[in-house]
Amino acid sequence: MADYRFIGKSIPRVDAREKVTGEAVYSSDIHLPGMIVGKCKRSPHPFARILTIDCQKARRLRGVHAVITARDVAQFPYGEYADDQLPLCDSYAHYAGDEVAAVAAASAEAAEEALDLIAVEYEILDPVFNLEEAIAPGAPAVHPELKAVKQNIAYQIDLSRGEGAAGFEQADLILEERFETQAMHQAYLQTRDCVAAWHGENLTLWAVLQSPFRMRLPLARSLGIPEEQIRVIPCSVGGGFGNNALRLWPISALLAKVAGRPVKMVLSRFEDFISGRPLVSEIIQLRMGFKRDGTIMAKKMDILADAGAYTGSCRGVVSVSASRADNLYHIPHIQTCAKLVYTNTVPRGSLRGYGTQTTTFALESMVDMAAKELGISPEEIRLKNAVQEGDTSVHGLVFNSCGFRQTIALAAEKSDWKEKRRKKHEGKKKYGIGMACAIHVAGNRNVVKLYDGSSATVNLDKTGKIRVLSGELDIGQGSETVFAQIVAEEFGVSPEDIRVLPVDTEVSPFALGTFGDRITVLGGQAVKMAAADAKAQFLKMAAEILEANPADLEIREGKIFVIGSPKPLAGMKEVAQEVVFRRGGQPVIGQGNYTVPDFVVLSDAQTQYGNYSIAYTFLTQIAEVLVDPETGKVEVLDVWSAVDLGKAINPKSCEAQIEGGVMMGAGFALSEAYSVKEGKILNPNFHDYKIPSFTDLPRIHSFFVETIDPHTPYGAKSVGEAIGDPTAAAIANAVYDAVGVRLRCLPLVPERVLGAMKNRRRRAE
Repeated sequence: MADYRFIGKSIPRVDAREKVTGEAVYSSDIHLPGMIVGKCKRSPHPFARILTIDCQKARRLRGVHAVITARDVAQFPYGEYADDQLPLCDSYAHYAGDEVAAVAAASAEAAEEALDLIAVEYEILDPVFNLEEAIAPGAPAVHPELKAVKQNIAYQIDLSRGEGAAGFEQADLILEERFETQAMHQAYLQTRDCVAAWHGENLTLWAVLQSPFRMRLPLARSLGIPEEQIRVIPCSVGGGFGNNALRLWPISALLAKVAGRPVKMVLSRFEDFISGRPLVSEIIQLRMGFKRDGTIMAKKMDILADAGAYTGSCRGVVSVSASRADNLYHIPHIQTCAKLVYTNTVPRGSLRGYGTQTTTFALESMVDMAAKELGISPEEIRLKNAVQEGDTSVHGLVFNSCGFRQTIALAAEKSDWKEKRRKKHEGKKKYGIGMACAIHVAGNRNVVKLYDGSSATVNLDKTGKIRVLSGELDIGQGSETVFAQIVAEEFGVSPEDIRVLPVDTEVSPFALGTFGDRITVLGGQAVKMAAADAKAQFLKMAAEILEANPADLEIREGKIFVIGSPKPLAGMKEVAQEVVFRRGGQPVIGQGNYTVPDFVVLSDAQTQYGNYSIAYTFLTQIAEVLVDPETGKVEVLDVWSAVDLGKAINPKSCEAQIEGGVMMGAGFALSEAYSVKEGKILNPNFHDYKIPSFTDLPRIHSFFVETIDPHTPYGAKSVGEAIGDPTAAAIANAVYDAVGVRLRCLPLVPERVLGAMKNRRRRAE
């Protein structure tokens, strides 16, 4: 393995100081001259026709600068995948919380008072909340205005591999179960907010978002202007995890246009919950067939996925749910139907894992069930079916590196899995241990037909310091630090001499954004290329000054050496100053333009077949639990995560990602869920919406399998999104091991666990 100076080292985060001192600028910190405050009027009804909106009293209120409805501004249908929403509701309000009007005033208090003065007359319509009822013949149409939508099905995927359902004829054991997963809020501390300001016909937006270039397009569509007229300046992120506040941005822009002033909008926690984009909830009907020796032969899956009132990013999430988890194993025969369904509930969206965690929960639960029925250990059945390096998966994924089997072995070894499964534990609470696995992309391409890759520039100044400009955004995962390490490694300088500049669509190279674990793999490759280019330019110019051959020179610790010599010829600073300022000189600006290799394709929209990522991350988690038989409370003691992440560029940062991912996965497994009655959210706050607290967290043990992928920078793959994908299944499998009940509906709240145990006792009597 290569000996690196900075790659593979746990250097401190380059943005740590500004974060801990409060110097980091969040969008709520932006203050512009003449700036006013925006607020939204929301429908109290899950489904209603808007008859009239009277804004006269609100407009006359002192301090109010703008009051707008759909009838007052030019607005256009838009969305990430489907143009099914408007900035402000026109004819219908589709869920309780839908934006029907907006106000901009001198203060938040004046804006709230103005909202109360807006009178809206509604015709209450019959809503639909239940997924199965929504697709039934005769169900009310959630979007009557969208004539092309039939039976509230916003999107549908049908795919088949091998002989499809006919493959069950080759199975000795067939299992069929229904699984359900819930809408899960991203639970960031910073609520969604933004600032919008117009300069003539050009809009500038300061916001929390993960994909500034990609999100600029639907924003432009909603306003009916070219996207080049929009400048997006991402601010520091206090937590992202997938939520994009698309509605907030065009509303703030429209208010700013009408008011002629910059407008800031900050959602309250209540608003953030009732109008956010929680993870798509799903009903999964899963059928699997196995040979007696544990070989998986066939899989049939039907998914009903809840989009809520608008699709947003749900189409992408459902595409992932329909196929991603299958690629863990050799499954010759597959048939899948996934339907994304409109309901009159809060719009859904993406969350860290992007739908992988939902069907991973179902698949990994059923693999354990099969192991039990067949008398095979959970690790043995997984090892028997696991994909490995050199394979092409059932859906066309190409594994140029794959440490999946190693992660199973490593997690089992570090957790003392075999011994703990044999050992009987005494005590009032019941002990259990469970295993689950997952796969995730590392450099996802499944988005844009014409482009994927990344670009970066690396600029050397007269002091020998280096600036890095990339369009790839750090949303807390530490990519700025990774980029600094890459440049430091390539150039031979300290990371302290490198500054990664903020992303700004006006000056940064185009980038698709922070999703699909793209940043280290794609962004890092572009940064690596740019650093190498800048270094070559600099050494060529330095060689002229030092009267040497460029091929004989190298840079170490910020000094220029003849290769192999212990004595430096000169320091970077003195040579850089002469290079930049010498007669006839030129700036040293390295360019890195990385295009994904030909074996990475955009998967076919109809068949969903194709290798859409450069590499893939594999992981195995083992969870250890105690279950209280009197209350049903599940306590997670320890979680062991063994991750094939290629090369860990910054091990400490990778460990932090693993710990955060396990925490989110544990919340998904045990407690986090919207409580909804008649379409209205009953727990829109962190008091009633139960995220794991510090005292709830298990001991988390992190282990790396470094497979070194041949097509990524230094062999690195991804780690950020994948970690929470198998956690719910591992915990559910551990609960079964502890008390002998199979929980198929998340979260595993005490009353659900206790009810399942009581039912089991009644059946046994």
